Amino acid sequence: MNILVINGSPKGKYSITIQTVLYLKKRFPEHSFRELQVGQRIRYYENDMSGALKLMNDADVLLFSYPVYTFLAPSQLARFVELLKREAPDLTGKYASQITTSKHFYDMTAHRYIEDNCRDLGLKVIHGLSADMEDLLSEQGQKDAGAFMKYLSYCVTNDIYEKAPAKRETIETPEYKASAAAAPRQKGFDTVLVADVREEDETLKEMIADFKAFYPYPVREVNIAEFPFAGGCLGCFRCAADGKCVYKDGFDSFLREKIQTADAIVYAFAIRDHSMGARFKMYDDRQFCNGHRTVTAGKPCAYITAGDFENEPNLRTVIEARAEVGHNFLAGVGYDKETIESAAGKLCYALENHYEKPRNFYGVGGMKIFRDLIWVTRGLMKADHEFYKKRGLYDFPQKKFGQMLLLSALGAMVRNPKILAKMGNKMNEGMVAPYRKVVEKQRDRA
Repeated sequence: MNILVINGSPKGKYSITIQTVLYLKKRFPEHSFRELQVGQRIRYYENDMSGALKLMNDADVLLFSYPVYTFLAPSQLARFVELLKREAPDLTGKYASQITTSKHFYDMTAHRYIEDNCRDLGLKVIHGLSADMEDLLSEQGQKDAGAFMKYLSYCVTNDIYEKAPAKRETIETPEYKASAAAAPRQKGFDTVLVADVREEDETLKEMIADFKAFYPYPVREVNIAEFPFAGGCLGCFRCAADGKCVYKDGFDSFLREKIQTADAIVYAFAIRDHSMGARFKMYDDRQFCNGHRTVTAGKPCAYITAGDFENEPNLRTVIEARAEVGHNFLAGVGYDKETIESAAGKLCYALENHYEKPRNFYGVGGMKIFRDLIWVTRGLMKADHEFYKKRGLYDFPQKKFGQMLLLSALGAMVRNPKILAKMGNKMNEGMVAPYRKVVEKQRDRA
């Protein structure tokens, strides 16, 4: 196979992910590997895509290689995808797959993002390899990498690829025009609207106008399309000790002073390439100056999206997971007049009633991955470590010795058929007894 490796890591040849590709290149010399350093050289490709397009034309397989950054691919790779789709090359009949490294924090949404865009380009998608950052250092990790390469070869040889997920029928909607009557103005809460609004985003502008009409509190608007970003996150970890970004564009101070001080945050963007777009992704990635600290926990949020949101299941997962991990009540995603009004109303309720919800699996699972990661890397991630320690996020090992002893005794009993027969329904009665006490106390209060 002629394989074109699209390296989306901003670290270029120093990427951990690309080491797996180099390992496969040596292990499978019968295949040809060529590389595009799109993450490190994105500014070059913004000016000239001709060389990249020629290499794609000569390739049998496009192999995307990148570290997972905040639920998706790095913003540099997202920008390359944006440029590639603008060029609209004919890639019909070619195959696409991917290799990522991460701590498995929402690697599945990153993979789906690449797959959805590859299908848009006419590529045949083969599920990729999602590796832990340290997998290549182990014998099992090397075995897994080799097995993936053999699987990729088998699929290409036999023209086997993944069928595109079903989509609901897209219903043509009339042009959106703001028409909501302005609600009476109130004081008391600071709400910031972080938007990627470009000159051509007329629909998004109208949707934002309606949200502001439905919403009774003042809204500060921050348009990240106008912020002078020096570039996307480099993954350099220079911010690990003191939270200061290596770039001198002032984003870290801007983030902390203009956005994170708000009582509520509303995000607004036009859906681009099955995501929030490369510019918004840059904003997300650059928030790594906060490390893995949930500094806005408890603050409600909402989204306004222009586009066919109902046909974007992966983006819906990213938005929900983003709120859950950050422990931000998600008031809703507004994509038409009804949902915009609903999101505005629920955001008001959350602010006025200090409403929060316990995290679901997205949030609990995500934070446990972060917890384990920060514990291991605490020597490097000093600020994260102090944050997690202060807030009791290191909830291991489980020290519920009384409960563990009781359950061990219960386990021994239920493994004895004679004792189990005599117990009857007493075990169930015992399990619900503490909960019944809570219910009875509430009845007494009433």
